[in-house]
Amino acid sequence: MAVNNRRSLLLAAGLWTSAELQAHSFAEVVTLPLPFWLYAWGSAAALLLSFLLLALLGGQPSPCRAGRDVGQHRLIRLLRASRLKPLLQLLGVAALLLCIATGLWGNRSPYGNFNMTFFWIVFLLGFSYASALLGNFYAALNPWRSLCAGVNALLPAYDRPRLQWPHWLGYWPALALYMGLIWLELLGPASPYALSTALLGYSLLNLVAVAMFGSDQWFRYGELFSVLFGLLAQLSPVDYRPARRGGAGHWRLRRPLTGLLTWRVSHVSLLAFILFMLSSTAFDGLHETLIWKKWFWLELYQQLLREFSSANPLAAFPQMRQWFVYWQNSWLLLSLAVYLVAYLLALMLGRWLAGGRSLRELALHFAPALLPIVLVYHFAHYYTLIQTQGVKIVSLISDPFGRGDNFFGTAQWLQRQLLPDTTTVWHVQLASILLGHMASVWIAHRLAQRYYRTPRQVVLSQLPMLVLMLLLTTGGLWILSQPR
Repeated sequence: MAVNNRRSLLLAAGLWTSAELQAHSFAEVVTLPLPFWLYAWGSAAALLLSFLLLALLGGQPSPCRAGRDVGQHRLIRLLRASRLKPLLQLLGVAALLLCIATGLWGNRSPYGNFNMTFFWIVFLLGFSYASALLGNFYAALNPWRSLCAGVNALLPAYDRPRLQWPHWLGYWPALALYMGLIWLELLGPASPYALSTALLGYSLLNLVAVAMFGSDQWFRYGELFSVLFGLLAQLSPVDYRPARRGGAGHWRLRRPLTGLLTWRVSHVSLLAFILFMLSSTAFDGLHETLIWKKWFWLELYQQLLREFSSANPLAAFPQMRQWFVYWQNSWLLLSLAVYLVAYLLALMLGRWLAGGRSLRELALHFAPALLPIVLVYHFAHYYTLIQTQGVKIVSLISDPFGRGDNFFGTAQWLQRQLLPDTTTVWHVQLASILLGHMASVWIAHRLAQRYYRTPRQVVLSQLPMLVLMLLLTTGGLWILSQPR
């Protein structure tokens, strides 16, 4: 009995510690699990049915269309003639500077400071979903690109490439920066000051990188948010590409998701970026669950770690607490390896069944099919934050430093937190994950039709991918159904 009591105390201390170390920007709404097996079997049946319908009625792949050019539409011409774009670029730079200033000199509370809500909710979440709906408008409004353009206006030789971006480097810098961003969000210090110092350092990095490689190369390969929002924009029905130097912008309308059929992943680093978008979201959901905490603080301690610390759980707690930090950081990085192995294993089995050239070629060819899953996983995990914390930007804009100001008269608006119904949240999560996986099955089928010659090869190649989709669907729902 005494041993069980000590183990319970260790678990309680571990839960307190993990909550204390938990650096997710804001607490997510807890979704209570409903009978899981019903949802799992229903989702699996829907995916199997969609796969069978595609196999039987999919037909031949239709020609890839570039979409309808709307560049000369009256509304687009009015937008080009207006001064809206420079104004939005100026507001973007002002918002970036305000985020840095409020974190350095404003309220230390994450909930009472403008920069936490604006950056994590309005910017990171809002621009992610808006990019998937409206296209890559971020490329025209990128505040760091605007900042570098301002420096270049003062120093005309500043934005002149001094080095060529090596092909082997690809998108690895953007992936490294994305890993740093996710670490800061989930495991780093969750404070306005830490966010401001990170934004200040990131801004200086952009200024130095543009001086070395030029803006075209850096904002294509290295700048984190250009890569992130550019990937999500491939899902959009709007194909927007901003004007290059001396050129005209590009505006086309297309069917949703069809951009994934004509877009090509050109480098292994971009595939790794997509997979980390998926794996980090899954890790975020898993590392907050009770079962994850029990696994470390009870099972792993009992089976292994007590041999290296102490048989007395209370005496082992300080060492266990430090190991828990290493544990969390390690699994954030290892999550990419887990998803990469699962993806490559499915492709290897598909290649064994249907043939194909190199595994690398297959991995790059089918990578666009992962993006719908990336979007719906992200939406399912984070969309409630827009309801619970995102609306607070209305009051925070009037009091950005948290000092009792009321610049625009909205400081007292929306003070009551909007808590969505947990049943509604669960069913929205369920529907979004299921629809996203069905979309991915369709995209993968169309990509297979463009790669293989016969319908038999197409179906055989997609059987392992279907198994992977089933595992991802049920795994994602299982994570969401776990108690926090």
